Amino acid sequence: MLESLHVKNLALIRESEVEFKEGLNILTGETGAGKSIIIGSISLALGEKVPKEILSDKGETALVELVFHVENPETVQAIEALDVEVEEDTVILSRKITSGRAVARINGEAVSASRMREVAALLIDIHGQHEHQSLLSAAKQLDILDEYAKAKLFDKKEQLSVCYREYRKLEEEWKEAGTDTRERERELSLLEYEVKEIEEAELRPGEDEELELRFRKFSNGKKIVDALSAAEYALEGDGEGASGLVGRALRELSSVASYDDRVNAMEQQLTDIDNLMSDLNHEISSYLTNEEFNEKEYYETEKRLDLINHLKAKYTDSIEGILESGKEKAARIEVLRDYDTYLEGLKTSLENKKAELEQLSGEVSKIRKNESKKLCEAITEALSDLNFLDVKFAMNFDRTKDYTANGIDDAEFMISVNPGEPLKPLGKVASGGELSRIALAVKTVMAENDAISTLIFDEIDSGISGRTAQMVSQKMHLLAQNHQIICITHLPQIAAMADAHFLIEKNVEQDSTVSTIKLLEEEESVNELARMLGGVEITDTVRKNAREMREMAHMKK
Repeated sequence: MLESLHVKNLALIRESEVEFKEGLNILTGETGAGKSIIIGSISLALGEKVPKEILSDKGETALVELVFHVENPETVQAIEALDVEVEEDTVILSRKITSGRAVARINGEAVSASRMREVAALLIDIHGQHEHQSLLSAAKQLDILDEYAKAKLFDKKEQLSVCYREYRKLEEEWKEAGTDTRERERELSLLEYEVKEIEEAELRPGEDEELELRFRKFSNGKKIVDALSAAEYALEGDGEGASGLVGRALRELSSVASYDDRVNAMEQQLTDIDNLMSDLNHEISSYLTNEEFNEKEYYETEKRLDLINHLKAKYTDSIEGILESGKEKAARIEVLRDYDTYLEGLKTSLENKKAELEQLSGEVSKIRKNESKKLCEAITEALSDLNFLDVKFAMNFDRTKDYTANGIDDAEFMISVNPGEPLKPLGKVASGGELSRIALAVKTVMAENDAISTLIFDEIDSGISGRTAQMVSQKMHLLAQNHQIICITHLPQIAAMADAHFLIEKNVEQDSTVSTIKLLEEEESVNELARMLGGVEITDTVRKNAREMREMAHMKK
């Protein structure tokens, strides 16, 4: 659930901290008080684009921070799969905006806006007028059905997606197979030349690394010899080298070592050093005596490296890759040499894969059609609860023109809201207010399968009033039994159902207009309901009605 929202220097908000509760959180206030700023700031923290109009005119740094408490193991697992660590069941999303530049962070670590949106999608869902309109999309409607039926559909859709990719690959191969005889002969000739070139190179994995080491040694031979000669002189030079000096020091210590145990220990250490230096002198001398520059070997190494690098540039950047490329080309040669057999096999494979794709598409479609009946029955019942008196709701299925990774179903919701009217596509029937209620009905039905714990409704009550508003409030209360709901509303019937009621106000402070938000106590909530009921003049009767409305809402919980 969303535990808190912190907003600073955003539009009319200087700084505000809101601690949300479980259940139904209601936000109310006068028109223009800043309710849209609250939703806008939350959207901003969720990774949405920063609109210029929501930023403060003073050019100050703006900050939005959301703190989520996450307990669902599946949600935690999904978040951590996005490389985000959930610390003590807490996820903190923040967005800092300075001079038009926005920096997104999750639990203090900077992330991209796209990663912020991915994580946010697992934690919170915002439903506003735009989201209602998306319900008119046939693709969105099919997504809703698939989400509803995911327990039965998931495995089949995975199989279908894999099968479709394999079918498309075979289809592309079939299209490319239609080359003429002359073009195939040219391809065969080129492939034979390339395979011969790779085979004659007699490449060995790891050979390039060995050659590069040897080439480096040859290329730096003089430098190596000069360095070793200088080292040899430092050790042995004219009797004053390090070896001679160590030998002299050893003789001095040896003359007195028997008189003191500590001196004796020093002699032993210096003896070890003298032996090591003697071994080192021998190694250097042997290297300088035996290591001679072999021009022929240097030339052959350079030539071999040039050949390997040429093949890398031509085929791929590793010897293993070149050898694999040779195998693939050899296999292609076999195909071209017996092309008719290849075409016959490819055609058979394509036909078999198409038959498999048709079967899987049919199985997915059958599951969808069966589950759509259950979904539509549930949505119809939910719509009846929202004052659609004689509603019919169904889903119409057509077949797509071609196969897709999502199957062959071109489906859309159909609705009839008046007696005697035939079912029509949702977008051709529903008004704005009806669409809001349909969206709520769909969300209520989907709630049992919805792992997202926090739902935000921005004016879900648009275009409704009276008895319908009361029924919407009851449905919102029902949805809040299993989810945290944050709802902006202008209807007292919905506000009365609040588990936590917040008031957004606009005031003048220090010659500036600012918006504030605060949690209302019970009596303050009654007063706000009275304002929503009575408008400008709030009489005792209006206040009494507000109190009764609040008491009745408590009784229905």
